[in-house]
Amino acid sequence: MCATCGCGDTTGPRVSVVADGEHEQEHDDHGHGHEHDHEHGHPDHTVILEQQVLAKNDGIAVHNRQWMRNRRITALNIMSSPGAGKTTLLARTIRELGCQRPIAVIEGDQETRLDAERIRETGASVVQVNTGAGCHLDAAMIDRALRALDPAEESLLLIENVGNLVCPALFDLGEEGKVVLISTPEGADKPKKYPHIFAVADLVVINKIDLLPYVEFDVDACVEQARILNPAVRVVVLSATTGEGMDEWYEWIGSRSAISPVAVDN
Repeated sequence: MCATCGCGDTTGPRVSVVADGEHEQEHDDHGHGHEHDHEHGHPDHTVILEQQVLAKNDGIAVHNRQWMRNRRITALNIMSSPGAGKTTLLARTIRELGCQRPIAVIEGDQETRLDAERIRETGASVVQVNTGAGCHLDAAMIDRALRALDPAEESLLLIENVGNLVCPALFDLGEEGKVVLISTPEGADKPKKYPHIFAVADLVVINKIDLLPYVEFDVDACVEQARILNPAVRVVVLSATTGEGMDEWYEWIGSRSAISPVAVDN
């Protein structure tokens, strides 16, 4: 993990509040909060470090979950490869659900504020987390982002993770649901190629079904592969561009909202 995914970038993540006429940016230390005085070249050291990093992350995630549940905030961690349509899905969701409840967004990317600017144009509150060489968000980054964002009570918090189908699967952020988004141009074999992220998903969204006449994508085969890995996973098939299938996505969000006020983890 740390030996390969860029966690050694000493500049650390940058959390930025994106608002009209406002370009406030916060710089802080390395988001994982661990010292890199170990030697990356030794596999046994790397395994121990990975265990320590994940254990620390899980502790912070418990804190994040408790903080949000106390405020009846429903957080969803949306993961995909780059270009699958996460930002388009979020923007449409905000436009169509924003009149029903407050919606806030945490945007994760290695660089730029482009996606956060798209979200800001919808009227939702948004912060951008730039991870530098890091390939995923972690619970410490979400903790900092929550402090900057300060989402309203009973709000929906949409977390757009860094585009990657590997490392994000390992890191609990304190969310109420993990969403894996794939798109039809990527091919139907994604569950076979990236099994871990599908195994931990609460929902799989197959996006860009408006392109089915033009690409080779077997929806039934993809769903079957996902359910071999995760028999309980729910699958929603939609187009964030045309709106087809979005009602089922909104229904699922409502079902996770019913879960979030439950008693806090001990």
